[in-house]
Amino acid sequence: MQLQANLNALRTAIPYIRAYKGRVFVVKLGGQLCEPGKILDNLVDQLALLHQLGIKLVVVHGGGPQADALAARLDVPVRVFAGRRITDDATLEVVKMAFAGTVNTNVVSAFRKTGVPAVGLTGTDGGLLTAQKRPPQNLRDPASGETRDVDFGHVGDIVAVNVEMLKHLLAGELVPVICALAADAAGQLFNVNADTVAAHLAVAVGAAKYFLISNVDGVLRDPRDPGTLQSYLDLAGLDELLEAGAISGGMLPKLASCRDALAGGVPRVHIINGLVQDTLLGEVFTNEGCGTLIVAKRNGQKNGNAEATAK
Repeated sequence: MQLQANLNALRTAIPYIRAYKGRVFVVKLGGQLCEPGKILDNLVDQLALLHQLGIKLVVVHGGGPQADALAARLDVPVRVFAGRRITDDATLEVVKMAFAGTVNTNVVSAFRKTGVPAVGLTGTDGGLLTAQKRPPQNLRDPASGETRDVDFGHVGDIVAVNVEMLKHLLAGELVPVICALAADAAGQLFNVNADTVAAHLAVAVGAAKYFLISNVDGVLRDPRDPGTLQSYLDLAGLDELLEAGAISGGMLPKLASCRDALAGGVPRVHIINGLVQDTLLGEVFTNEGCGTLIVAKRNGQKNGNAEATAK
């Protein structure tokens, strides 16, 4: 019975394998998932399997928790307004060490255990990302209700993407692992939102899928009730949830990056919970999936016929 179940599962996966072989998936890992241990190992094991099946991967990671922990050890104050980190001179040094050093090395090392050749990068390498300083903004903090002008310091917005280096790495069967640092033409370094980096890269490489993997199951109609998970949304449905006030907090910038990716031509965006074992494989290789799939315009079932819809 178990053998037959395994064979049936393999048969179910075959159309998806055939559809996505040779295509590019961009995967963004939340920083909380990037600590060495079982969670990171399980995620990288799943990514390694996709790589071995011929799917090309670009991995982008966050590092907020690691940067906060390092800042505490170095006695550097962490300043955040409206959920966004203010990056002064000292904080920029912290995020450089945490993102490009600790977290990037940990993720690449996890790939090494699987035998998959990964390459650790920042957005400055090979002119991958060009950023400019974010201008001061007048913002309201939803948590406190305070509204004020905020200068985020060394925080950048992406103005250009050059993926020639990534194309060479992917052609050589390497997995780029990228942290969210970028520079301007003069070499000034900036802290950039990792979700934004991943969305820009997904558009630039013509990704078939863009995955946001964090510690939430997906988009919930009621954040307090896991049973209200929305497994399949389009932009119209997403707007309805926003207008109803069902989405708030850290999910807002994630969904903004999803919208940017879809607007740029990425056909499918997925939000899944990396704390749950094998959710990535379940989302890729089954019609039911394990999280939330977002498309520009809804058409039929969640994943539908993979061979027909993967174009």
